This record gives sequence, structure tokens and C-alpha cells, in this order.
Amino acid sequence: MSEPDFYRVKRLPPYLFAEVNEMKAAARAAGEDIIDLGMGNPDLPTPAHIVDKLKETVDDRRTHRYSTSRGIPGLRKALAAYYQRRFGVSLDPEREVVATLGSKEGLANLAQAITAPGDVILVPNPSYPIHPYGFMIAGASVRHLPLGPDKDFMSELARAVQHSVPSPSALVINYPSNPTAQVVDRAFYREVVDYCRRHGIWILSDLAYAEIYFDGNPPPSILEVDGARDIAVEFSSLSKTYSMAGWRMGFAVGNETLIGALTRVKSYLDYGAFTPIQVAATAALNGPQDCVDEHRAIYRRRRDVLIEGLEAAGWPVPSPRATMFAWAPLPERLAHLGSMEFSKRLLTHAKVAVSPGIGFGEYGEGHVRIALVENEQRIRQATRNIKRYFATLSETG
Repeated sequence: MSEPDFYRVKRLPPYLFAEVNEMKAAARAAGEDIIDLGMGNPDLPTPAHIVDKLKETVDDRRTHRYSTSRGIPGLRKALAAYYQRRFGVSLDPEREVVATLGSKEGLANLAQAITAPGDVILVPNPSYPIHPYGFMIAGASVRHLPLGPDKDFMSELARAVQHSVPSPSALVINYPSNPTAQVVDRAFYREVVDYCRRHGIWILSDLAYAEIYFDGNPPPSILEVDGARDIAVEFSSLSKTYSMAGWRMGFAVGNETLIGALTRVKSYLDYGAFTPIQVAATAALNGPQDCVDEHRAIYRRRRDVLIEGLEAAGWPVPSPRATMFAWAPLPERLAHLGSMEFSKRLLTHAKVAVSPGIGFGEYGEGHVRIALVENEQRIRQATRNIKRYFATLSETG
């Protein structure tokens, strides 16, 4: 029997990280020590008081039953309280907050809820893969907005709206950005909100890296802007803030219509996260926040070690102001290789794994993403390995 031609699967391109991942797995199987700075998988442990709350709750057999798809009331109230103290934004936990199984699930299910086949969705490029592909799976046509130092976002947005048929129905934005680590201010959000309100475009904002910032200026929420709640929903996650990636605990907040649509779709698809996880997540949001400051300081030190080490290796890379990533232009003498081949050579010759920029979209070509997911000693070793690899290139001309 020939391979089935499934419509939604057919729309997905080959997974562009697969080749590097397979090489990494093969090298490790052969006993090689690979320093993995590819996947953004936090290595810091979840704070003890959160784990303790999980252990305490899981012993209550009543929590072993089905939970609530939209999130237990205490968790939704805790998330609303976080938005109030962090952003000065008041949310109704009943109508404007829904818990999700990580932000990826929320984005994908909202795409299913609001998208009809053929709808045009605007997505930055490069971007985190779920941003375009969640909508592509839902049947949408994705129009990419190229990002880069030589691109003006508002000009690209206006051009895309002018030349899209039918008119775009939604815009995805992600700041602090994965993969580029770009940050924006409230003025940027005001301009985007004003434009999208005039053109009847929903906004989906991904704020997963709100608490990993290094310059003393906490990234804002789009919901701080007047009128944003008329058209915008925002996704957040505990994965990076509290190093709870495997717990799969996220949220969507904002526009009541969008939250209602997501909640309804989710009610058919899941019973929510395991109740002890939701109780522990509530403890994370309501409990002491010094762990967040500690994690931020660790990532800052790792960032500095990475940037200084790469500079010493002859590879100047912009220092990220936020996120757990550096968005690194390919070294000038190796730029001709492209991001995929460069990543493969870095893995083979320096034993360092990074993510090729092309995996985040065509406008990510010419860069690699380096994740701060190893300790300072390992990052120093990675930069030394890279320096030695570059030295062999000099010796061979």
C-alpha cells in the first residue's frame, strides 16, 4: 500500500533540525562528549517548594481523578494576580484566563478555534515553529513578515496587509523573541494594536520569556496597552520562569472572545493538566519569587561567559538582552556554508550542538541559535572547543 497522502501532514515541511539531531545522537552513542546548546531545554531544577507542593498534593487520592480543562479556579486566580502585580493588568479569572498544556498547546488549539481553511495569518520570520505551523495544520495560509536589523516591522506589516487576499485575520508576535532575542517596548505594542484594530486583525502575543531579561527593564505585556484587550490574547508559560518545562503548564489571557473560543475547543480535547501539577503551579505563582531572580542571574552569567568566550574565539556575537538564547550571525569566513552545514561542522569538529537558523524560517538563514542550557564550565569548554576548531581552519588556510 502506498503512503497515505494526509492533507495536514502534507502541508508540514521536513523537520529541519532532524539532521543535526541525528548526528548528535550518533556522536553520543559513539561515546563522544557533545555540549548541547541546541534545544532550549532548561537544565535548572524546578525550585524545591514547587516540587514539595506536587509531592504533598499527589498523595491526596482525590487529585487523581479528571481535572478541569480550563484550569482549577485557584490557578487561574494566581495567574490573574501575577498579571496584576507584574504588569498592572486586571484580568477576570473566569472569562479572561485559561490554563493550557504549555503555550504550544494553547497556540495550536486557538489556531484550530479561530481559523478557516484559506485564512491568511501573519507570522514573523524567523520564528518559533509552532507560530506558523500551528496555523498551517489548521488549514490557514501563512504570510511571513521578514525580521532583521534592516527590516522595519510596521512597514512589513503594512505591506503584507496591502497584498494579502483575503485580508489577514490574525497576527502572531513573540517578544522577547525566540529565536532572535529581540525585545520591544510599550510604544511598539501601541503602534501594532492601533494598526490591527483599524484593520480588524486579531493579535496573538507569545510572552514565554517575560522573566528572563538582563538589562533591568522587565519586558512589557501587550495587554498594558489601551485597546489591546479588544483584539489581543497573550500566551505565557511556567516552563522558563520556574524551570518547569516538562510540567507543561501554560496560560492564555486577554480578549474574552478568543479565550472563550480556546476554552471551548480545549473542552473537547483534554481534561487539563494533572491536578497536582496545577496545584504546584499555583504555589509557584503565589509563593516566593526569589527563585525567579536566581534563575535570571544564572542565565545572565551564562550569557556573559558565552559572549566573552566567542569573542575570544574570533566570533563576535551580539549580547542578548533577554531570553535564554543568543542569535549568532555565522562567522564571516564560514558564512558561505549556510547555517545547516555550519551547525554540522561545529558538531563534528568542536563537539558543540547549536540550532541552524534556517530551521526557524528562510529569514533565519545566516544565523545559528545558541541556548544557555549548560552550566558556565560547560559553556567555557564549548567556546574553547570552537576556538580550537577555528584555529585549525587558520592553519589550513
